[in-house]
Amino acid sequence: MNIQPTAITVLCYGDSNTRGSTPTADRYSSNIRWTGLLQERLGVGYYIIEEGLGGRTTALDDLPDRPGKNGKTYLLPCLDSHNPIDIVIMMLGTNDLKERFNQTPKDISQNVEGLVKIIKERGIDRNNKPPKIILLSPPIVDETVPSTKENFKGAGEKSKQLASLYQEVAKNYGCEFIDISKIVQPSKGDGLHLEPEGHSKIARVLFELLNKSYNITTPIIQV
Repeated sequence: MNIQPTAITVLCYGDSNTRGSTPTADRYSSNIRWTGLLQERLGVGYYIIEEGLGGRTTALDDLPDRPGKNGKTYLLPCLDSHNPIDIVIMMLGTNDLKERFNQTPKDISQNVEGLVKIIKERGIDRNNKPPKIILLSPPIVDETVPSTKENFKGAGEKSKQLASLYQEVAKNYGCEFIDISKIVQPSKGDGLHLEPEGHSKIARVLFELLNKSYNITTPIIQV
């Protein structure tokens, strides 16, 4: 928790690549995860809320023994819990590509659009306006990894189509957009999760975007 009352609140809403899951199903330490690195770069004038959940989808219920994975169901209470929120960074869509969900890229982008609408309707910044939104399309799924190919059949090609669809959503709703697939690739270990270098690259790109788009400078904090 950041106890500075003037700190700019940034909600990072995503799946296991926001949580910082490793290719071996462990979790990177906070100084390796992109959320932690972004907090370090931004400094004490900013408060990063890390809301990453392994298996989280955009708006789909998972198997009965995997409750709570629906990103749409959880988004509203998440916003109500953390408001006021100045900026929302959202990266979802990888888990929707699981074969059992039978989702098209268009289906997934429409679900993302629904999440953007919820943020704009229920998110409130410090000035009682909707928070700024930075929409990230997810990394390309590597189907050459046997375990990934088994559960994500066809996901490689589908994931390549998400960037342009997400960009259109961002354009229509006045969001910033980053095509993560141009910056990082998933680990060859599982074809889904990022290596430490990938987390570092995402943190750097987000920091540069925040600086450029929102004129971020770390406020002087009285101690």
